[in-house]
Amino acid sequence: MEIASLLPYIQIFLSIILIGAVLLQQTGAGAGGAFGENANWSSAFHTRRGAEKTLFIVTIITAIIFVLSAFISLII
Repeated sequence: MEIASLLPYIQIFLSIILIGAVLLQQTGAGAGGAFGENANWSSAFHTRRGAEKTLFIVTIITAIIFVLSAFISLII
């Protein structure tokens, strides 16, 4: 089996993992905080610890692998 035939299935799997990882993360200040409504900057940035930090790192790694697989699918 070629990589070109497996790539769509890999991308679907990665996208499901990525969606789940993003939805499981703790919400921050909300959309208003992104546009300057929140004057308290300390609530937007906090130290991640434990499971939250692990989930954050898994989200970043999954996103990088997903983008790389998208570029590979363009080349192949």
